[in-house]
This record gives sequence, structure tokens and C-alpha cells, in this order.
Amino acid sequence: RAVSGKGKHRLKSLSDMLKGKQGRFRQNLLGKRVDYSGRSVIVVGPNLQLHQCGLPKKMALELFKPFVMRRLVEKGFAHNIKSAKRIVERVRPEVWDVLEEVIKDYLVLLNRAPSLHRLSIQAFEAKLIEGSAIQLHPLVCAAFNADFDGDQMAVHVPLSRKAQEEARTRMLSKYNLLSPAHGDPIITPSQDIVLGCYYISQVRDGALGSGKKFSNVDEAMLAYDKGVVAIQAPIWIRMEGEPQGKNDRENSVRVLSPSADGTPRMMLETTIGRVLLNNELLPPLRYRNRVIDKKGLREIIADCYQYYTNTKNLSAEEIAELKAAWPGKSETEMVRIFGSEKTAQQADKIKALGFKNATYGGMTIGINDIEVPQKKYEIVGNAEVQVADVEKQFRRGLITEEERYQEVVRIWQEATKLTIVAVKDNMNQFGPVAMMSTSGARGNINQISQMSGMRGLMSDPTGRIIEQPIKANFREGLSVLDYFVSTHGGRKGLADTALRTAEAGYLTRRLVDVAQDVIVTIEDCGTEDGIWLHAADDDELMEKLSVRMVGRILAAPLYDKKTGELLGDRNVEIDDDIAQRIDDCHIESVYVRSTLSCQSE
Repeated sequence: RAVSGKGKHRLKSLSDMLKGKQGRFRQNLLGKRVDYSGRSVIVVGPNLQLHQCGLPKKMALELFKPFVMRRLVEKGFAHNIKSAKRIVERVRPEVWDVLEEVIKDYLVLLNRAPSLHRLSIQAFEAKLIEGSAIQLHPLVCAAFNADFDGDQMAVHVPLSRKAQEEARTRMLSKYNLLSPAHGDPIITPSQDIVLGCYYISQVRDGALGSGKKFSNVDEAMLAYDKGVVAIQAPIWIRMEGEPQGKNDRENSVRVLSPSADGTPRMMLETTIGRVLLNNELLPPLRYRNRVIDKKGLREIIADCYQYYTNTKNLSAEEIAELKAAWPGKSETEMVRIFGSEKTAQQADKIKALGFKNATYGGMTIGINDIEVPQKKYEIVGNAEVQVADVEKQFRRGLITEEERYQEVVRIWQEATKLTIVAVKDNMNQFGPVAMMSTSGARGNINQISQMSGMRGLMSDPTGRIIEQPIKANFREGLSVLDYFVSTHGGRKGLADTALRTAEAGYLTRRLVDVAQDVIVTIEDCGTEDGIWLHAADDDELMEKLSVRMVGRILAAPLYDKKTGELLGDRNVEIDDDIAQRIDDCHIESVYVRSTLSCQSE
């Protein structure tokens, strides 16, 4: 029996002191509190570049104290370390100039707990700022899974030269643009940035200046500056270049004879907003003459990375410049770095454009933007009549209790679907609510339907659907009973989320412990074994075979069934081109290498 101390409090045994998260091993030996580190709340830094973070001055002074003291002695502000320490503690004006100098040579690491993947710790150049909160670039939030509702982040200073070098070459945020989970860019613009870009790329027929023709882009911009043309008005502009991808308006391109140097020219129906957007795109990514939503911005970032990491797209001069800048690195690695820098540059341009135009557009929602469609009352009335009919059949003994319940639930589910359609049809596509939803900035049609349609069916604490739906919406307001019924689902959702998080964390921990002994000893064990990837599993895995095989290595040569053409040899990595060819040949399964079939000792 455990020995209890005063107040029947169970005393810790020796094994209790060692085991668990608060035990000696996990608390003090495996993870410790460290010097040269700090922690603060994060706020958005909209003016930062992708590789920068804002570090509060007083925090930076404490983190870099020894370096500042040394530099004060070197510059003659103090005779010895003791007097330098006194100067720093009294925060004399010269301290800030010295700190500004010191901080240039160092990168800092930012970490947000829980650290679930390698992108949860990234390196940034520190910019000194006033205040007490760390400023974080909005595009790295997805990687850290951070938001600005009170999240905190830890800062660490790598000390040795080797640690600084590793932080600069491997951990800098602009070199970590791709997610280790799926290989697509993780720095996709979201929320306000998406809204701003969507707003300026929309076409509003009949807006001020619609149908006007301009001889070049500068003339059109002058007209816009003078207030003759609205930002969303459809206008014709003569310009160099060709449209990239599909246009969203019919007959919007008229090809003109090329210019003297052979550059293609066109007369294009576009808008001032789209001109502004394309001006911010790097030349190979222009001219996109369509509405740009969240998916469109994701495509721009992905296209940019793919274009600049492909050696075929770089001139001999550019490759020579890269070799001079990065001596000793392989061509692949140099191009990857170059592509990352270009993509970071592109992402920052989009960020600035999105924020600026979201502000100019002034899109915000008030209660009058949420309109209840008149059709809703008709839909609810019809559903009530159908339910009364089902109840009558039940009372006559024509159907069982379970059949009655199933039918009532089906009727209300159908009514909810019809209400969603009515809400969609009733929305003004240029209204802020519709723009936020259709652009992918925030919210979806189901949430809008709950605001202006009907909330629909709810679950009870056991998870069974309550057959009485909530016919009201948030615009009209819920009754006390409606509100009470809503709380079941809300509470269950929060409890489930908390349990799922803990479960996933524990599973990850066990997986990591199991895989601790698996180490890479040789590059290729030479085995002919592998695993099959089947197109038949697409639905179950919710991802097409052509997506799943990119990045895998072929375990055997792959031929086209019809022509016998070699699509890819053994030990060749499947890139996007090979994947596309495999997809075009309608190949149902691919044999690839896997660590599970490795033969190394």
C-alpha cells in the first residue's frame, strides 16, 4: 500500500519519480530548459519578408547579452566586461546600436509547441521591434499551425558557428517551402491575402469604364489613377505576351501580329485588378486572365517553384552565377535553393498585394449582409406537411417506429439541402459574405446556411440524430430550446477533438520509439522486391494513383501496354512528367521500391 503523507496525500515512490512526463527522464534529462532562449506571444508581421521575424528589443537584449557586452568592450564603450555588463543593465542608448550590429550575424530559431513535424522549428533573421510580442510572417503560420489568438512561441539562439551555418543553409524558412507530408508548397496564402487577390481579379460588368479600349497597360493605369475606370470593370488592353492557362470569359483574346523582335502580342479583355495582379507575378507566370481564388494562388506558388527548380528553364549565365554564389554544391541543390528564393520572393509579392487590396476593398460583414431567402419558409412548410403525413401513417399502424424516425430524419435532411441551395441562389456574388466563401478565404456554404437558412438536424449526447430540427438560423435568432439542443453537438465536438489529439500524440510517440533503431546505412541495398500501388485503392485512400506515385522509385522497368514504349526504368524516380505519362496510358498498378522490403543489414 502506498505511504500517505499529511492530508491523505499519496507520497511519490522511487518509480513515480522516474516514470511519465513529469518524471526525472522526460522532465530533466531528455528535455531541459536552456539558456539563450525566450518565449512570448506572437502577432502578425505583415511587412516582414519570408525569412524574417520581429524580435522585441528587450527580449533580444537579454538573449544576446554576452555578445553585446563583448562588442561594447571591442568598440571602446567599456574598459572591461564588468563595466560592459553595467552599461547593458542600465540600458544606455549606445546598447541599441551595438545590439543592432550583433543581431545581423545571427539567425534565431522559432518553435511552436507541439512540434509535430520538422517545420515546427524554423530559422529566421531577427528584426528588432518595439513592444513585447514576437512578429511572425503570415505565410509560415500553416507550417507552425499557428494563429494569432494568443499562441506563444519559443525563441532559441544557435551559438556555435556550425549551428549557425546549419540554421542558415537548412532551417531558414525560405528554404522550407514544401511540406514533408505531401511535397506541395506549404506556404500558400490564406484568409485576407486570398480575399484581396480575389477581389481585384473579379469582373463586374457595367462598372465604371466598362468596354473602354487602351493601347497599352500604362494608358489603362493612368485612366484608373484618374478615376475614369473602376478596378473590376472589363476593358480591352493591347499588350505583349500570351494568356497563361484558361480565360474565364469567352472571346476575350484577339491575337495581334508579333512585335519587331518577335514577341507575341494580343488584345485582351481584362480588368485593372488583373493587370495589378499580373504585375506582381514573375514574368514566366504571366498572364493569368481569370478569377484568382485560394486554389489559383496555390497554383501560382507551385508553378513558380516548379519553373525555377527546373534547369531547362535557366540560361547558361544564370547557372554560371549560381555556381559562383554556391561553390561546391551540386547543380540540383543550387537550383533548389534558387527556386526556393524565387518562390519566397513571389509569395511575398502576393502577400503585400493581397493585404493592400483587402484593405482598399473594405470587405467586412454586418448583419444586413446576411439575407434570409424567402424560399426558406416555403421549404420548411412543405417539410412540416410531409412529417405530419408520416406521423399519420405511423398512428394508423402502417409503418413501424424505426421507419417513422428514419423517414422524418430523411425529410428534414432533404429540406436542409434545399435551404442550402436557396441560400446559394439568393447570395449576391459581389457581397462580402459570398466573396469570403467562394474565394476560399474563410467559411463555407454550410456555415452561411446556418446564418441565413436553417441550422437543421442536431445530435443528442449519444450521437443519435434528434428528429426535431432547428428551423431557425442565427440571423433570426434561436429559441432557448434551439440553443439547448445545439449545445449537445458543440460539447461533443470539443470533447472528441481533445481526445483525438491526445490519442494521436500517444500513437506518434510509440511509432517514434519503435522506429528508433531504423537507420540508413547504405544508399541502395540492391533488392528487387517492392510494393504495388493500385489505382483501385484511389477511393479508399482519397488520392489518385498519379498523385501517390510522384516521388517514389520504380522497382522494375515500366512499359506502355499498347505500344511497348519504356515509360521509366528501374531505380528511376517518378516525377510529374512520368506520372502524367503513366496516367495517360491508363496503367492500373505500379511496382515501386519501399523501405519495408529493404534488404540491408
